[in-house]
Amino acid sequence: MKREGDRVKVLDTTCRDGMHAMAHQFKPEDVKAIAHALEKAGVDYMEVSHGDGLGGSSINYGFGAAPDREWVMAAASELKDTKLAVMMLPGIGVMEDLEMAAECGAKLCRVTVHCTEADITRQHVRLTKDLGMECFGVLMMMHMAEPDLLLEQAKLFEGYGADAVYMMDSSGHLMPDGVRSRVSSLVNGLSIPVGFHAHANLAMHIPNTLAALEEGASYTDGTLRGLGAGAGNTPTEVLAAVLEMNGYETGIDLYAAQDAAQDVLLPIIGDERKPGIDKAALTIGYAGVYGSFALHAKRAAKRYGVDERDILLECGRRKLVGGQEDIIIEIAVSLAKGAKPG
Repeated sequence: MKREGDRVKVLDTTCRDGMHAMAHQFKPEDVKAIAHALEKAGVDYMEVSHGDGLGGSSINYGFGAAPDREWVMAAASELKDTKLAVMMLPGIGVMEDLEMAAECGAKLCRVTVHCTEADITRQHVRLTKDLGMECFGVLMMMHMAEPDLLLEQAKLFEGYGADAVYMMDSSGHLMPDGVRSRVSSLVNGLSIPVGFHAHANLAMHIPNTLAALEEGASYTDGTLRGLGAGAGNTPTEVLAAVLEMNGYETGIDLYAAQDAAQDVLLPIIGDERKPGIDKAALTIGYAGVYGSFALHAKRAAKRYGVDERDILLECGRRKLVGGQEDIIIEIAVSLAKGAKPG
């Protein structure tokens, strides 16, 4: 249950999850400006990397406007009290990426996998700790596993030495009761803190975040203006206001967070990049599909003359997860030929 005066740590991931909405095209000077604004706002962590984590720039996930090193160094040049974080997806990023991040000033790495694959992360967690960084284990697509299984996976992270375990509702599919059962399972079953990351595809990002915190989560995520995959994330500036109104302490300067969103980020991204629940984003939430599939599905739909919603529904039927973006083309081709996908 919520306790008055609880301190919630907020991780802003505008320059990582927000990369998806920008097709990974933030320039280093953009990252630097955003870092300056987030430092002023007083967020606890700022996460920086390609949307699919360190090493994600590729033909499969989309090429970034700059190497991870340049983005990380740009943020590090502006951060003092706000800790610099990076994300690592084993199999996408490699050990040298972690070493680079530590060398450039990263203080936290979120080692991130599909919600049933924590067993592949032992070496990544250990190297992160050996490099002197905090390590958070992250379980994506949390709706695809029941609470008991998620707890088993979280305990693997705990055993490997992670400092906290995050769960990500990567498709924005869950309702508050589904969040409550999963968060409470981890809070009661672990001796390390629990974090929660929401998406807005069904407009449940604020209710789900509050549900997670009420069940004992200590960390949560946001992005300026909600910029992120699918319909986006919980807006950091809105999150700061809502948490304050509900008795939580964040240490965030509300005016400075609003300034960061409106005066710094908006001129960089333009009005056309404003997140929203369009038909693709809504379908992602409804079908339980990985949030970053939205842009891939839209491109395939346009190329092959099919409905992006049909592509995404088929992705959900097949239970596709991050890393299987190439199958989107296969589905689109089948739909264009009038064949039943799969």
